[in-house]
This record gives sequence, C-alpha cells and structure tokens, in this order.
Amino acid sequence: MSENDFLAFTANGGVVEAGSPMHNMMHKLSQRALRLTAEINNKYHNPEELRELMSELTGTTLDENFALFTPFYTDCGLNIKIGKGTFINMGCSFQDWGGISIGNNCLIGHNCTICTVNHSEDPDNRGDMKFAGVEIGDKVWIGANVTILPGVSIGDGCIIGAGAVVSKSIPTGHMAIGVPAKIIRKI
Repeated sequence: MSENDFLAFTANGGVVEAGSPMHNMMHKLSQRALRLTAEINNKYHNPEELRELMSELTGTTLDENFALFTPFYTDCGLNIKIGKGTFINMGCSFQDWGGISIGNNCLIGHNCTICTVNHSEDPDNRGDMKFAGVEIGDKVWIGANVTILPGVSIGDGCIIGAGAVVSKSIPTGHMAIGVPAKIIRKI
C-alpha cells in the first residue's frame, strides 16, 4: 500500500491493528512529521519560512495569509487541510490521521488539541486504532485550550469557548462552551 493509499484509508475511517504493517507505516510517516515539527519549533523562522515548512508538512501550498505561532505538533501532517487566512496560535496539537479540514479565516487559540483517532474499547485490542475526521468551517474562532474529538464538524462562523471539549458537531453560527461543549446561543 502506498503512503497516499494509506492516508486515504485512514481519512475514510479505516481501522489499523496494532503491530500490523499499516501500523508500521504510521510510525514511518510520524518520523517525517517529527523531523519537520522539530525544524518548525526549535529555532526562529519568519512568517514566510513557517508557511514553507508548514506547506511541506501538510503536502499542500498554504495561503500567503496563513499564520502560525510556534510550537506546533502533529503526528502526521499530511491529512491537514488549512484554508486561506487562518491563524494557529502557540502550543496546538493536531492528531490528523483521520483528516483535519480547517476553513478560511479561522482563529485557533493557544493549546488547542484536535483528535481524529480512537482506540479499541476491547482491552485485548486496545492498541488498534479507528479514525474519524474533523471539519471546521470558515470564520470559526476556537478559544484557548479547546479539545475537539474525532468525527466532529464545526459549522461556519461558530465560536467555541476556551477550555471546551467538543464531542458533538456544532451547527453553523452557534456559540458552544463547557465540558462537554454545549450550545449556549446562536450568534
């Protein structure tokens, strides 16, 4: 299986068994991400250099208005899609095996974690992984220390309050806060 086929498999909700050849491919791709995030995080880069490094990490050309404050962490990078004009603040961690799609003109606050992987509930197979992507619409503001769980969609224009744990999808134009995140009002 090629790397591209593997990434498509995980982005489409496939299951990877612990210790399998597919699991070994995950580790290989993670080494690439670790190398690139070490380069991103361990010395100063101007905004243009960061865009170039993040473009290499994600395998896409990022918009000239994309901005990132380091450090930034990911375990793959190649299943992250970032729209135009998006800003990612310090300390964010993206677990992108299942695919992360971030729309245009989004603000991602300090220390946000976006997860796309769950482990098996069966203790004998706990190392097995299943994947579900995260989609974030346009003009979304995600506050500091938010955690977004696998399979969640956040609609255009939403605000997710600081510290929220988003376990269910949030429809377009709403504000959600809390643990677990609950919609408190329409914007």
